[in-house]
Amino acid sequence: MSIIQFIQQPWHWAVGGVFIGLTVPLLLLLGNKTLGISSTLRQICAACFPADISFFKYDWKAQAWNLFFVGGILIGGILAGCFLEGNAPVEVAAATQQRLQVYHITDFSQLLPIEIFNWNNLFTMKGLIFFVIGGFLVGFGTRYAGGCTSGHSIMGLSNLQWPSLVATICFMAGGFFSANVIVPWIFKLLNA
Repeated sequence: MSIIQFIQQPWHWAVGGVFIGLTVPLLLLLGNKTLGISSTLRQICAACFPADISFFKYDWKAQAWNLFFVGGILIGGILAGCFLEGNAPVEVAAATQQRLQVYHITDFSQLLPIEIFNWNNLFTMKGLIFFVIGGFLVGFGTRYAGGCTSGHSIMGLSNLQWPSLVATICFMAGGFFSANVIVPWIFKLLNA
């Protein structure tokens, strides 16, 4: 078995968790750096749009390493998606498939349901709800919580930060509520 074939086979989810978990002490040891993805958008805005906005007035160059870190994540994801995709089908639990079929989601061949996430839906009511409103709520929640799930749930909890524990509990509660109440209600509304 070649290295490429070894990488392409399905891996247990815990392998990814271990690598993400090892990132935290590695960043701390290599220069007291903290993991966080949402702050990169602020850095990009501060670098590209030098306006008279107090939120963007800070020394973003001091955190330039984070731009390279996020760039590496993006490039790694593109390379993995283009060259390391295996032949194994996406596995979706039977109970989840049955529940999603009620909402007319029947294609489980990709990571995202094609019935929602496709270019044809971009300028429809479904696209407005899932892309525009959903994206706004994610961005608003990230700013309101003072960071994203990777910053709070991975870095903040490992440093025993109380605000990160509160934020992570709220992220999880919001996710459960959305998945079990809001998203089914949106599907019923759209398919009515």
